[in-house]
Order: sequence, then structure tokens, then C-alpha cells
Amino acid sequence: MEEAVGARVRERVLLMAVLILLGAGWGLTQPLSKVAVSEGYRHFGLIFWQLAISGTILGILTFARGRTLPLGQSQVRMYLVIALIGTVVPSSTSYQALVYLPSSILSVLLALVPIFAFPIALVLATDRFTWLRFGGLICGLLGVFCLIWPQASLPERWMVAVIPLALVAPVLYGLEGNVVAKWGMAGLGPIQLLFGASVIGAVISAPLAIGTGHWIDPRPPWGKPDFALAFSSVIHAGVYSAYVWLVGRAGAVFAAQVSYLVTGFGVVWAMLLLGERNSGWVWAAMAVMFVGLFLVRPRSRRLENAPDGGKDAVGEM
Repeated sequence: MEEAVGARVRERVLLMAVLILLGAGWGLTQPLSKVAVSEGYRHFGLIFWQLAISGTILGILTFARGRTLPLGQSQVRMYLVIALIGTVVPSSTSYQALVYLPSSILSVLLALVPIFAFPIALVLATDRFTWLRFGGLICGLLGVFCLIWPQASLPERWMVAVIPLALVAPVLYGLEGNVVAKWGMAGLGPIQLLFGASVIGAVISAPLAIGTGHWIDPRPPWGKPDFALAFSSVIHAGVYSAYVWLVGRAGAVFAAQVSYLVTGFGVVWAMLLLGERNSGWVWAAMAVMFVGLFLVRPRSRRLENAPDGGKDAVGEM
């Protein structure tokens, strides 16, 4: 009996440790992205190499597990959709917003992913209306209000104009989860799907990077932005794979709690690595959004039965 209890305790500690590591890793990608744009690199070039690096890692994981990359019509369509709304478009707007906004602001706004996912789910009929979750949506909007209305909310007042650009990513991540929840993954595993989306996304972003002059020469010498991009891409592939493992081991409801940690760690990493300091309004916005995140969190039965294993709770990130 004591051995069984001890085993359960060790299992719980392991799962909590993995959850914390996921939050810390995902949260670190935001300040790393800020470093990546700090010396003039532009979004399409960054997106191509992000997809090329993380896609290579996900491809190795896919083939190592004895899987292939199906290329049927439904699979290719899903790769394309996820590539566009999960990476190419949201990463484009996020990289552009990071040129002007502090990294911690974008980390706070990431807490809106499940909050935006709720009204989208109502439109797509993948969820039902409840007043409790509507209250979560209101909390999310109040959080945005805390960022854009008070004079002292941001380091510079003109940064308010960039907030709509930064909101594109959480809206699309919320849409992405609902698309998968409604139409499934075309018979693909999560890592397979992200691998295929990375390939399609790289094919799309390569000519855009070259045509717009955003291309990044991979040859040395390398600077901080190059290492930040590479490190961020490796982290993305690693934490996503670990997240899929955690969903299978502990359930999607437990794994969905990573949303809080991603935002919290993103703010902390920005303070430690970039020296960012936030006003009281930013902390208030994060607190209100956390309340909203708790209220809109999918209920256990719906989340565990979701075709995507609950991925809509945290978005692509």
C-alpha cells in the first residue's frame, strides 16, 4: 500500500515537473523572439528558419516513431490550414509587434488564446454558451483594457497602436484549436500534423522571404539574433512534443494548465534576460486575464474527448 502511494506521489511530482518545464520553455521563446528581431531581421526570414529547424526535429521524431507523412488531399489541406493560421500569419504579426512592444506584453496577451477560442467555438458550434465562460471573455477584454487605456500602462503611449497587431496571434491560435476540434486532424497524429505544417509553411515562407528581402543568410559569423532564433526553434519542437506526451500521460485538462505558466514565465524571462519592467497596469491585466482563463477553461469531459487532445486550450504558441 505504501509503495503504491509512493509511486503515485512520484508520478505526480514528475508530471508537475514536466508541466513547469513546458511553461518555462514556451515562455522563453517570447524574449528569444524579441532578441531575434533586435538587429533588423524581418518576419518572413525568421519564420522560414523557425519552420526549417523545428520541422527538421519534428520530422526526425516522426520517422523515428515509424510514422510517415501522408500526402492525401485531406492531409495536405490540413497542413496548409495549420501552417497559415498556426504559424505563418500569427508569427508574422508577432515578430512585427515585437519590434515595438516589450516581450512581456506579448506574453500577457497570449493568455487570451483560450478566451478568444470561446466565442469562435460558439460560431463554429463546437461549444455551448455558459454565463460563467462569458464572464471569462469579459475578463479577457478587461485585461486588454488595462493595457490600452491608462496612460501609464505601456512604456510609451504610441505603443497602444501596436496592440491590435499583437492580438492577431492569440485570435488565430484560438481559431486553430477550434478548426481542429470541429474537423479533426485528417487521421494524423499531433506531431505528424505539425511536421507537415512546418514543411508547407517553409515552402510558403521561403519565396516570401526572398521576394521581400527578408532572407537570412545562414552562413557564419552568427550573432545573438541567429542563436536566439535557433534556440527558440529547438525549444518549440521540444516543448510541443513533450506537451503531446503530457496530454497522453496526464490528460488534457492537467496539461492545459500550462497556459498560466507560459504567460508567467514569459514575463519573468523578459525581466531577467531583457531587463524589462512592467507598470502596475500590466500586472493587473495579467491577473484579470488569468481569472478569465480559469473561467473559460474547457470542462473535463469536453476537453478529454476533443479530437485534438485538448490542444485548443493552449494554442500552437
